[in-house]
Amino acid sequence: MKKSVLFTLSTLIMMITAPAFSQQAKTFHDFTVMDIDGKPYSLSALKGKKVLVVNTASKCGNTPQYEDLEKLYKEYKGKNLVIIGFPANNFLGQEPGSNEEIKNFCTLNYGVTFPMMSKISVKGKDMDPLYKWLTTKDLNGVMDSDVSWNFQKYMIDENGKLIGMVEPKVKPYTEKILAWLNN
Repeated sequence: MKKSVLFTLSTLIMMITAPAFSQQAKTFHDFTVMDIDGKPYSLSALKGKKVLVVNTASKCGNTPQYEDLEKLYKEYKGKNLVIIGFPANNFLGQEPGSNEEIKNFCTLNYGVTFPMMSKISVKGKDMDPLYKWLTTKDLNGVMDSDVSWNFQKYMIDENGKLIGMVEPKVKPYTEKILAWLNN
């Protein structure tokens, strides 16, 4: 009788805590997103690489950061860096275009070669699941944050763990990002 009560109690505890544990155990690599051409892009393909995730916009005062992001990408991609741009129209309608228009804008104006994803929402009720993970400590295990504007940068390590965040107005060649890349 004692064994069955213990078994039932431990089973109940596992059933209650398993959903919370599985959410906390999720990493960046567990997500699949859509690339700018509408094809699935499994972030598990980035295991072993450092990833800089940036929400972007074409009509923002921070849009010239595309130039430094591309420069950083070219400089560090041989050292396992991938930059991923996520266009978002959450701030004053500064990314109104279609995925095709965004892709053309980035390519023609800034020569962007780093991966760009389909336009998503990075805040609010329709926030993309990846951004829920990036901004919620209960999910990422590291920190809570709000996406405050276009070009906020999230640093992900080789194991898919969130390392930190850099504010939108801070340019990509900040000491915080460079120290992380050179570590």
